[in-house]
Amino acid sequence: MTEDIDLNKAATLDPYLGQDFLTWLWFKSEKSSGMFRSTSGEDFALYIEQRIAVQGGDGDNVETAVCSGPQAEMREARLGLTTGKKVNQARVRLEQDANEWQFQLKAEDFSFGSLKTPKVAMKAEEGDDPDGPFYEKMYLIEKALEFLDGLYLQFLQTRLGPEWREEMLALRSWIMEQD
Repeated sequence: MTEDIDLNKAATLDPYLGQDFLTWLWFKSEKSSGMFRSTSGEDFALYIEQRIAVQGGDGDNVETAVCSGPQAEMREARLGLTTGKKVNQARVRLEQDANEWQFQLKAEDFSFGSLKTPKVAMKAEEGDDPDGPFYEKMYLIEKALEFLDGLYLQFLQTRLGPEWREEMLALRSWIMEQD
């Protein structure tokens, strides 16, 4: 699989690329039971849960549906997909081994909010590097970004490749299963 992507083509596709990515991510997460593989070959899980917003329409006619709750099944968001809305904000949970990350991801600018990484032991023993907890925290943040970057790369390769048409059919089929 090549990692060369025509970023100019990606930028001109449409301003809704972030929404396409989050919608695709929700679809892939459910279809794969949350299981993914990073570009470096590491297995991890990703779930879209607890809070999701879908949006549709243009200009003054923008409609948004937000679903939230710890056990929410996201029925309103799923219903929104059937009416042409796309995910514009999602709560994401990543898991790898015993580590868990959670964050809010916005489609419009791919910004993170409320990033929660696995806990870092702050108690240092004699002889430990006092900067160790800081470096561990930075490592954990980079790890989450690595997983997400790899998924975005996979999305772009699919979105810009000939398999997008087939992927769209599968995505539409998944959306229609939501009824």
